[in-house]
Amino acid sequence: MKNSHLLMISCLALTCLPAHATLPFKPIELKDQELSELRGRYVMPGRIISFGIVMQSTWTNAQGDIIGAATSLQIQQSTVKPQFYVTTYSTQGNGSAALQGSGTVIGGAGLNASAGVTQVVRAAGDGNSASNNVLINVSEANQAPGGLQPTGQVLTSGGSITGFGAAGSVTVSASSSGLKMQILANNNQGNLQQQIAQGGVLQSTTLLGGNNLVSSMTQLNVVLQNNLPTVGALDCHLTQLKGLRSMGF
Repeated sequence: MKNSHLLMISCLALTCLPAHATLPFKPIELKDQELSELRGRYVMPGRIISFGIVMQSTWTNAQGDIIGAATSLQIQQSTVKPQFYVTTYSTQGNGSAALQGSGTVIGGAGLNASAGVTQVVRAAGDGNSASNNVLINVSEANQAPGGLQPTGQVLTSGGSITGFGAAGSVTVSASSSGLKMQILANNNQGNLQQQIAQGGVLQSTTLLGGNNLVSSMTQLNVVLQNNLPTVGALDCHLTQLKGLRSMGF
């Protein structure tokens, strides 16, 4: 390649790079292995104007007794200290005595060590219904949503909040590794665990009795600022691409 072409490409790259950059834009070829590890699309810094987490678990037994909890976290630019807020709830059903669960489930010790999203339902009873859901909502707006008033008790790091009812007990705890929600149903009907920890989501339900209705839900809400790139920024990227033609790309 001629020296004049090299000079032109270097000038184009340096013109569009930030002032603190010391090296010109230098393209490299990615290997197939590197390409296989890429996921999704990038988001420019500062474009996320609101991020929230909602986690909820509910257990209803055969007598209509209900035990559950919901926790939420909302982060915006105006947020001073991010905090989880927890609400526990319980309802008594028809008042009749619940049967003792007699099922047995073996194994599952390695579930807490799994990566990514893990959803498990293990049933050793009849007439049960269980659901695990992970939802990711991404939307665009001119500004962060307003009027979001947190409700419930503040969950401190290393602390826990527990609720009790005729159906069982529910505990929400927070540690340095993540957030965990657990339900222990009365009369050996089963248990539930839901957690966000170490970059993964776990939803695990074990049913040992009959006619239970169980649900777990984790929802991530992301709001992106919908302002479009300026003409100058787009022109900078196009100019860089034009310069690559002379280099054989």
